[in-house]
Amino acid sequence: MNSLFNIFYDLFSLIFPQVCPACGNTLYIQENSICTKCLYELPKTNFHLNKDNEVARLFWGRIKLEAATSYYFYYKGSKFQNIIHQFKYKGQKHIGFNLGRLFGADLKNTLFSEIEIIHPVPLHYKKLKRRGYNQSEYIARGISESLNKPVITDAVYRATDVETQTIKSRYERWENIKDVFKIRKVNKLENKHILLVDDVLTTGSTLEACAGEILKLDSTKVSIATLVFAKYG
Repeated sequence: MNSLFNIFYDLFSLIFPQVCPACGNTLYIQENSICTKCLYELPKTNFHLNKDNEVARLFWGRIKLEAATSYYFYYKGSKFQNIIHQFKYKGQKHIGFNLGRLFGADLKNTLFSEIEIIHPVPLHYKKLKRRGYNQSEYIARGISESLNKPVITDAVYRATDVETQTIKSRYERWENIKDVFKIRKVNKLENKHILLVDDVLTTGSTLEACAGEILKLDSTKVSIATLVFAKYG
C-alpha cells in the first residue's frame, strides 16, 4: 500500500512539485514544508530552556509574564525571510502549522507545559478578510497538536485596524496599538494560564497590548511564544 502511495506521490510531484521555500529544492516524500537540510540550518534560539532569556527580558518592567520564548532567530536577508514571506503572504499555511508542531514538541517538559489554553494574537476582521487566514492561528494549532492543549480563537479580538508597524519606533508602536485589543468572552480566559502565540516578535508592543488586556481579568496568567524573534527594528 505504501509503495502504491509513493508512486502516486511521485507522479503528483512531477506535475506539481513541492519545493522548499528556503532553497527551492524539491521536497522528498518524508519532508514537510521545508527540506531537512534547511530545517537543520534554521537558527533555533533555545530560549524555552532558560526562563531569563532575551525575549523574556524584553518585557521586563512592561508586563508580568510567566514565561516567554521565540523558536527561531530571524535575520533580514536570510533564507528564513522567504519562508516567513511564503507563510504570511502566499497562502502556505502548512509551513506555520508544521513549524508550530515542532515548536510545541520542544516546549514539552518545560515551563510551557503548564499552560492551559492557547490563543493566537487576533487579526482585525478587515485584514483577515484580505489575507484569508490568521497566520498566528496556524502556528498555535501546530503547538496545540504537540502539547495537547486546546486552541481558542474568539475570546480576544482586535477592535481597530491599525496602520503598519514596520517602520515605527517602540514608543510609536505602543501608541499605535495600546487600545486595540478587547475581550469578547471573559469566561474562556478567567482563572486560566494562556499561551499567547504570534508569528514575529520585534519590539513586543503588539503582544504587550494583547497580554495586558487579558491580564485585567481575574486570576489569569499569560505566557508568550512566537515563531521568530527579529534581530532588527
